[in-house]
Amino acid sequence: MKKGLVGYAFISPWILGFLMFTAFPFLSSIALSFTRYNIVTPPVWVGGANYRTLAHGDPLFWTSLGVTVKFAVLAVPLGVIAGVGLALLLNLDIRGISLYRTIFFIPSILPSVATSVVFLWLLNPEIGLVNRLLRAVGIAGPEWLQSPQWALPSLVLMSLWAVGGSMVIYLAGLKDIPVYLYEAALIDGATAWQRLRHVTLPMLSPVIFFNVIMGVIGVFQYFTEAFIMTQGGPEDSTHFYALYLFERAWHYLDMGYASAMGWVLFLIIMSITGLLFWSQRRWVHYEG
Repeated sequence: MKKGLVGYAFISPWILGFLMFTAFPFLSSIALSFTRYNIVTPPVWVGGANYRTLAHGDPLFWTSLGVTVKFAVLAVPLGVIAGVGLALLLNLDIRGISLYRTIFFIPSILPSVATSVVFLWLLNPEIGLVNRLLRAVGIAGPEWLQSPQWALPSLVLMSLWAVGGSMVIYLAGLKDIPVYLYEAALIDGATAWQRLRHVTLPMLSPVIFFNVIMGVIGVFQYFTEAFIMTQGGPEDSTHFYALYLFERAWHYLDMGYASAMGWVLFLIIMSITGLLFWSQRRWVHYEG
């Protein structure tokens, strides 16, 4: 009993912080989502008015949700493909492989703000490095972030810059695949492609599943890059859900409406996550 109390005393700062800064705001937002609240004046109960407005009276809500879904559909699969491919390359036993792994991992730990500022210059249609390189080989580069057609794909391509974070997890998963499976496949005459398809990917599927879950949660909260680089433009082509939620909360001080948006986002993420967990029995393979 005494040891237990000592343990709770040591973790009490974390418990208090969790209750004050996570649990209490989380539960309070449920009540606030049914109110009209601007921080300055007391909340006014409006029932389900905020949710009805979201569903039927706010076109920008659906626009921002559509932008976020498009981004998720593009960014998550590309991130998985790039992460797995990079991990396969960096799993080779060649000289200096540790250096290469470090080089590809570093971008994932750089601050998002710094990365966004750098890419603002790289993707500048007039003076940016990307278009200058394209002009050097006779190709007229697009407007990138200034074009409604290219702004979202630009952010998708930029998201691959930080693929090193998931690459490390895939690399750990590759190291955990039993060698005897590859030896058995070689004895059976399996080609490199067959070993990848029938050994590597099935054994790596739990790691892929984990990264897909984390990727989905991350893209539905995508905010920093859009806030710094495009502010939702041009023509709302990068007006992400989290960016719109931020605007409702802090530009318009419509905290009740923003809380309702937060809970809709929570339900969307939970639904997609639940669907992915339901689907894992069809494609995720666990050893044993």
